[in-house]
Amino acid sequence: MADTGGQDGSTAASRLNAGRRDPYEVLGLPRDATDQQIKSTYRKLALKYHPDKNTGNPEAADKFKEVAYSYGILSDPEKRRQYDAGGFDAFDLEGLDMELDLSNLGTVNTMFAALFSKLGVPIKTTISATVLEEALNGTVTIRPLPLGRPVNDKVEKQGAHFFGITISEAQAEAGVVVRVVSSVQSKFKLLYFEQEENGGLGLALQEDSVKTGKVTSAGMYFLHFQVYRLDPTINALAIAKDPDAAFFKRLEGLQPCEMSKLTAGTHIFAVYGDNFFKSASYTIEAICAESYLETAVKLKDIETQLLSKRNELKQFEVEYREVLARFQAVTNKYAQEKQA
Repeated sequence: MADTGGQDGSTAASRLNAGRRDPYEVLGLPRDATDQQIKSTYRKLALKYHPDKNTGNPEAADKFKEVAYSYGILSDPEKRRQYDAGGFDAFDLEGLDMELDLSNLGTVNTMFAALFSKLGVPIKTTISATVLEEALNGTVTIRPLPLGRPVNDKVEKQGAHFFGITISEAQAEAGVVVRVVSSVQSKFKLLYFEQEENGGLGLALQEDSVKTGKVTSAGMYFLHFQVYRLDPTINALAIAKDPDAAFFKRLEGLQPCEMSKLTAGTHIFAVYGDNFFKSASYTIEAICAESYLETAVKLKDIETQLLSKRNELKQFEVEYREVLARFQAVTNKYAQEKQA
């Protein structure tokens, strides 16, 4: 009798997918939406339907899950490419990353999440609805952060420290970089808020800390040219399954940083503690790019080379896998002939 296990699994997956809505429709975005549009829209919808704001409302809870699920597809370049090419059936839906709200997770589940994180499994977390609500209501304390003066501090887990950075017309024209570093490898998020019509603060940009060498860091670059960062979570699952992918797909994690042009005035940033159990130690600094023009030129040149190399590797991977497939076919035939 033929083995129908795989077929049954495929049929079950198709039935499951049939009830799902198009991620673009869920987020209300066009198919050519930019990464920044996807992130910005997701944050607004996640705050709107967050369980903390909709206690006892199962419909809002379902909406929140649907929004998070759709974001899990569209925020990952590889998953988005696969979905655009073949819909839900094009990839393993069980492997989708979901964002966890640690402030609402419970001790046991937080311990499991921390354990998986220690084992190298990327765990995405979302910002506590309490922090976003306080910002939106304008009830947060904002400390001044002068350009060129680093501040060292500790922020409680799932809490946030807010900073106001004031820049002149000349400094805005030159460009500004805001960077946060943790020498003890704390997990945190760097947030940028914009003024809302009601006078409160709405989340506009977010960067999660990434381990680089012996520190964790995150940065926002308000410059007049594109800046890239290497995101190690991109294609992490494919790399774990295929040793060759670790080489060919390494530079696919090179993603454009979210950018926004700053005008003269005061701009609000925050450091959000993203550790599982303890406070996050950090150093935050804002600098004007005018003092680093030579470095900026070198940075642009290096990033151009990396992007060119990434394209070369994509083409080389196609050639390599074609040759490898032929080689394996020939060696299999050789083994068969030798046995015969």
